Amino acid sequence: MNAETLGELFYAMLRIRLVEERIAELYAEQEMRCPVHLCIGQEAVAVGVCANLSPDDYVLSGHRSHGHYLAKGGNLKTMLAELYGKVTGCAQGKGGSMHLVDLAVGFLGAAPIVGSTIPIAVGAAFGSALRGERRVAVAFFGEGATEEGIFHESLNFAAMKKLPVVFVCENNLYSVYSPLSVRQPAERDLMAIAAGHGVAAERGDGNDVAVVYALAGEAAARARQGGGPTLLELTTYRWREHCGPLYDNDLGYRSEAEFEGWRQRCPVAHAERTLGARGALDEAEIARMHAAIAAEIDDAVAFAKTSPFPKPSALLEHVYAQ
Repeated sequence: MNAETLGELFYAMLRIRLVEERIAELYAEQEMRCPVHLCIGQEAVAVGVCANLSPDDYVLSGHRSHGHYLAKGGNLKTMLAELYGKVTGCAQGKGGSMHLVDLAVGFLGAAPIVGSTIPIAVGAAFGSALRGERRVAVAFFGEGATEEGIFHESLNFAAMKKLPVVFVCENNLYSVYSPLSVRQPAERDLMAIAAGHGVAAERGDGNDVAVVYALAGEAAARARQGGGPTLLELTTYRWREHCGPLYDNDLGYRSEAEFEGWRQRCPVAHAERTLGARGALDEAEIARMHAAIAAEIDDAVAFAKTSPFPKPSALLEHVYAQ
């Protein structure tokens, strides 16, 4: 990967990291009254995949959606306003963190029900195919969603119709507090499951944005050229608690040593080291990036905090189609 592209991906990852760290800092004020699922430690997957997409392409996500939303071009101001429950939020303050949406950039939405947006991505891809468009639909989900029946039904239908959809499994090893060992047999291989459905599949390091970018690029190109769906299993790790702004290693479901090992594989730091070794990034440039992102976040937080709450009369708006 050339230094210019890697630099752009690094900036996008750093932006997501700093946004989420600010959310974690502000959450204690108790003005954000919705649960938050932070993707700190997993930024390379969102950025590497979405860098291969255009605004016309579709993305759907689950409960841990901030990174996907921002990487796809979602509006930071309206995202934070949504977390604060304000009418200027991307879902008019009615959905919160787990229901982000920005149709202007093809982010069709997120939903917290595990696996629920996978078939919606397949439906969006089906619609694109019927209209003769070259749009790609991407579904982001965790490895827990691969245990749901709808996952298998979606792969089967996408393969049968050769739909332009990319299934992106962010395997962060845990479903809330449950490791893979108590949920899936040791012999279970997601690549083999995909092959059984007739779906092309690749596995890669989800903490190396260059690897993610390359795999996603191949998958998106296959989809656009009529080659059908692809499943990507990208191994990564969330640093903070399943739901909330804190660290939870004290609960005992994972060890401090395991956490530290993954923290050393930080996707943001890895890209920064690579750029530094190539002479493409220095401390002054990093400081400039931090300052620019911090100013953007300050502006977005101010927008969110000063925006009004929805009026009670808006409660039943948009419940039914016109």
